[in-house]
Amino acid sequence: MSVVSSIFRNDITNELIGLEKPWQFFLCVGLALVLGIIIALCYMFKNDFSKSLVFTIALLPSIVCVLIMLVSGSMGAAIAVGGVFGLTRFRSATGTSREIVQIFLAMAAGLVTGLGYIWIAIILVLVVEAISIIFTLIRFGESPKLRRTLKITIPEELDYSDLFDDLFEKYTSKAVLVTVKLKNLGTLFQLTYDVILKNEKEEKQFIDELRVRNANLDILCSKVVQNPENL
Repeated sequence: MSVVSSIFRNDITNELIGLEKPWQFFLCVGLALVLGIIIALCYMFKNDFSKSLVFTIALLPSIVCVLIMLVSGSMGAAIAVGGVFGLTRFRSATGTSREIVQIFLAMAAGLVTGLGYIWIAIILVLVVEAISIIFTLIRFGESPKLRRTLKITIPEELDYSDLFDDLFEKYTSKAVLVTVKLKNLGTLFQLTYDVILKNEKEEKQFIDELRVRNANLDILCSKVVQNPENL
């Protein structure tokens, strides 16, 4: 049997495949369940997760698999079923991009398994999850560890355009003014910078020198909070 060939015969009828050939039904549903568990375990790897979502990812491939076999392997019906699952997901609470990827992978695994292309389903899940784990381990796409959000309050009479340029050049490899906000009825400016420190050990010295320039007003230096990664 070819890797890219279906285990179901080409002249498939409108009868449920599982009733016609029980071993095919149990093989595909069992494999879909195993693939769902693999996807769920990979999703849990070094990631925040909820119990309900893990259950959903683990069981979704087997449910989709059975539905695809019920429509007798029709490609058009399979695409329609996939569209229905997609609409159902997007009508619910918005998840993170990683959750959506795992749910679509689970749907794809169930759909391909239900069509009988078991080797394609296995390869798809193993390759995608292997890449996902590698990206997680190497922290692919994450912000630099020395990135900070820096908020500096200064009196209104100070010209902030180049007030801290020499300090930024000394202590940071990047400093971008993001926002300027008026405070205290316009008597104070709050400057928000996106900065990347050169050396984390010099952070306190950097703040001490900033205090000299801003008349010892409020300074906030915090790590960048990651966005919820919504699509």
